[in-house]
Amino acid sequence: MKNSTNRKSEIDRQREHQANERTFLAWLRTAIALIGFGFAIARFGLFLRQLQTAVTQQPTVADRNLVSSENLGVSLVIVGIFTIALAAWRYNRVFGQIESGNYRPNRLAIWLLAVIMMALGTMSIPLILGRSAPSSPTSERDRN
Repeated sequence: MKNSTNRKSEIDRQREHQANERTFLAWLRTAIALIGFGFAIARFGLFLRQLQTAVTQQPTVADRNLVSSENLGVSLVIVGIFTIALAAWRYNRVFGQIESGNYRPNRLAIWLLAVIMMALGTMSIPLILGRSAPSSPTSERDRN
């Protein structure tokens, strides 16, 4: 009977470790998505400026605003990198708690990441609303 109980507790511990690994991988996928979105947003802003230059035949000035697609993209990449570090730290902390038998969930990391992502999402609103359609190029005949 005692051997059966030890075997069951060992299986439960293995399941807890596997769940911890799956959670770590979910955090890692989230971080990779954040980095990918950040890169895409930053490059899309550059693409829009180049497209506007090609359409209007006038050079465009890069956004020097605090809220720009480049700044938002870089911020998402930084948050993605931060998320990887947070995931590794959390994985190691939970691993130690599982081994010592005193797992205590901590919601601080979840709330911290949620607040950061809400702030970045809020920063994207002016980018969405502030984009105006490029003006049509004027012909030589209209200028004279």
